[in-house]
Amino acid sequence: MERRSFMRQTGLVSVLAAGVAPTVVHAQTSIRWRLASSFPKSLDTIYGAAETFAKKVGEMSGGKFQISVHAGGELMPPFAVVDGLQNGTVEAAHTAPYYFFGKDETFAIGCAIPFGLNSRQMTAWMFDGNGLKLMREFYANYNIINFPGGNTGAQMGGWFRKPIKSVADMKGLKFRVGGFAGRVMARMGVVAQNIPGGEVYQALEKGTLDAAEWVGPYDDLKLGFNKVAPFYHYPGWWEGGPQLDFMLNTKSYAALTPEYKAMVEAAAAFAHVEMQAKYDVRNPAALRTLVGRKTKLVAFPKDVMTAAFKEAMALYSELSAKNPNWKKVYTDFANFRRDQHLWFRFTEAKFDDFMQRAKL
Repeated sequence: MERRSFMRQTGLVSVLAAGVAPTVVHAQTSIRWRLASSFPKSLDTIYGAAETFAKKVGEMSGGKFQISVHAGGELMPPFAVVDGLQNGTVEAAHTAPYYFFGKDETFAIGCAIPFGLNSRQMTAWMFDGNGLKLMREFYANYNIINFPGGNTGAQMGGWFRKPIKSVADMKGLKFRVGGFAGRVMARMGVVAQNIPGGEVYQALEKGTLDAAEWVGPYDDLKLGFNKVAPFYHYPGWWEGGPQLDFMLNTKSYAALTPEYKAMVEAAAAFAHVEMQAKYDVRNPAALRTLVGRKTKLVAFPKDVMTAAFKEAMALYSELSAKNPNWKKVYTDFANFRRDQHLWFRFTEAKFDDFMQRAKL
């Protein structure tokens, strides 16, 4: 039979024209995974990253590799996903690693620590520095392999009933602040509280809280914090580039074929980039809306930033002295951060400063 006729009759022409080798799609076993998110569906940018990941895996596998995505609390509590992965209750999770710093502070480095890396630097450390290697070595202790799974970019510093005018105003402040950042806040005299997002509005309204941080304009606008705490401080120095992770059970991942592993990696990378893009598109419009509703934008005073930086560096030194996991990862992280700022100060920082002052 003529080769061209054979290919047409067997359908190979359409497959090869699509650039997909038959063995990639058709020789794979059908698989179904469950992914537990730490986030509610209402946070469409963050929760949506897991949906994007699952969708892309399904598309690349021709529908043979299906991942069902479950919101926080549906299969397990939002902060129990690491336990679920360890014991094999689910094959995958999408979460912010710093939620689990209570197990080991090193988890926080894989997400964000005060005065850490911005989102571009974090991605660089993960993909072309030692970040992914070091964090995977650490996560192996928990039966987990990770893939970067999104970034919000630098966050805002939160909503305050009264403006912060000096570091003295931080003492005794009842502040809803997530996880690891509370360690630094406490050293500054702040009464750090980590309460669920659904309870924050009422606590601010009643005065149970003096201030609360969440993410940034797009997510914060939905929660209506501007109605009860009009002063919107910036920047969120504790979250300069918080990275989320797709965490997979190591045995489940090891059982995948090489093709399926490649799909997982590609889908995670796509979702990682898309999440940041969505925030960068949505935050400006949301900020304009908030300002139009009388929100007052207030920069943290220099003495607050200076005091917070000092306390953060002291905390990191203390952790390095007593936690070998932290010391191993943070030492590389800190060296990378130093070199990145040596570069960014001459390029990104100066360019951004000029453009943000220019009349566009």
